[in-house]
Amino acid sequence: MHLLKNCKIVLLILFISLSALSLNAQTVAQCDSLLKVGQQATRDKDYVKSLEVLATARSMAEKNRWKKQLFHAINYTGHNYIAMMDYGEALNYCLEAYNLAVKELDPEFEMIALNNIAILYTADKNYEKARDYYRKVYDAAKQGKFKSLGIYLINLANVENILENPVQARNYITEAMPNLKQYWPRSVVAAEMILAEADLLEGKTAVAREEALQLLKNTKDVAYNDIAIPLNEIIVKSYFKEGHYDVAAQNALGILNKKPDLETRKRTFELLAEIYGKSNDFRNAVKFKDSVLSATEELNEVKNGRLFENSRVKFEMQEYKNQLALNQEKEVITRRIIYSLLAFFIIALTATVFILRQKKLIAERNQRITALELEKEKNDNLLLEKQFRENETNALLEQERLKNEIETRNRKLSAKALYLSDRNQLIEDILVSLSKKTKLSKDTSLANQIKTLKSQLRIDNEWDDFITHFEELNQGFLNRLKTLHPTLTANDIRFVAYIYMNLSVKEISSILNITIEACRKRKERIAHKMELPVNVNIFDYISAL
Repeated sequence: MHLLKNCKIVLLILFISLSALSLNAQTVAQCDSLLKVGQQATRDKDYVKSLEVLATARSMAEKNRWKKQLFHAINYTGHNYIAMMDYGEALNYCLEAYNLAVKELDPEFEMIALNNIAILYTADKNYEKARDYYRKVYDAAKQGKFKSLGIYLINLANVENILENPVQARNYITEAMPNLKQYWPRSVVAAEMILAEADLLEGKTAVAREEALQLLKNTKDVAYNDIAIPLNEIIVKSYFKEGHYDVAAQNALGILNKKPDLETRKRTFELLAEIYGKSNDFRNAVKFKDSVLSATEELNEVKNGRLFENSRVKFEMQEYKNQLALNQEKEVITRRIIYSLLAFFIIALTATVFILRQKKLIAERNQRITALELEKEKNDNLLLEKQFRENETNALLEQERLKNEIETRNRKLSAKALYLSDRNQLIEDILVSLSKKTKLSKDTSLANQIKTLKSQLRIDNEWDDFITHFEELNQGFLNRLKTLHPTLTANDIRFVAYIYMNLSVKEISSILNITIEACRKRKERIAHKMELPVNVNIFDYISAL
């Protein structure tokens, strides 16, 4: 069963490869010929034929990687959908052509694609968006100094007139004229028509009308640019703005006699309704307003019919593509049936052996990978466990070291405190001894020395240094004590610090130069101030802070 499935896959691959070989025998000239036929069919409004031919050209270009031909096939397909008023589908093809141009082709193709997108937005009456794309095309053409600059400037000037920016339109045409005269002489008449429209918008009605009349005499170029009706519209609007309503109406009716398309008829009906309204001919004004409504309904019906027609065209196109693919497949099968069968058996056998071998190799490799992953995971766990134990040991050692260091420094502080106590006691003893000798009290020099000794008993700088060192050694203790017991004075805090250092009452009394009994009472008073229970020892309490 699996072998049969593999054989079908192999056969399909072979058919595709042989089809590609067949297409490679085709030439670029054949593809270009199809593109020309597709363009002509679009002009003839035979959209189904055009799309079928362009689909064939696109298939050839894709298979042979002919980027330029592929671009034109996609681009002309977009033109068909613009003509069929299917602007959403048209935009998809325009964007596809643009992306292809950006990635694979020269900047000139990118400009063509952007210009077509702008034309699409113009057809959809999204003039602001159209202007944005025309400007992009203009900037690229100007930077690259392309011959097509004049054509792009005509498009840009035209949309500026539509947006009622005649000054800007005139500037664009002035810039375009040298290029048009050199490379596109037959398009000069279109540029001059835009200048006439600009004059009309600026209120120069007589000038605009005279320019339009002169241009209509150049029948050949006017027909080439398909601008006869726009020129007649300029003439009608010029008479209307001047208040010559009869002449304006007569020329407008002349446009209708030329049997223009539905959009033009609608515009002309609107213009006639406005003309007759201004001339107070309300009967004709109402008549042509009704004509506007009828034209609008007819236009909507046409658009709805176009939607149906577009759907039908798409359906027929898909049928054509399917039939084209089927015919190609049959042709390939007919010409290469024998080689395909032989290749089928060889490739199927080779593929089967290769797949079985690959499965075995993959299974062995996966087994080795699994074993290595398990071993790695085991080693990682052992390493993590070892690191954890080492970190725990280091933490205990560091804790013990810090504890010993604190005890050592506290002993040094105690020794310093006791030294200060002994010094004070010695000074006190000397003062008592000297005070008993009355003869010596009359000695002025000796009296000064005694005064100096007494001042030593009142100096607190060394005690301040002691407290500073105590705070560095026992960080946070004094702050916590002050927070919990804000009523304690500075002397109370110093007394508590001595207790925290585990000094005896005798040692503290010696340091503070008070009696032992006074020291005990002070200790009891501080405990009471701290509101400690009777059964709680003050040293045990502060040691836990």
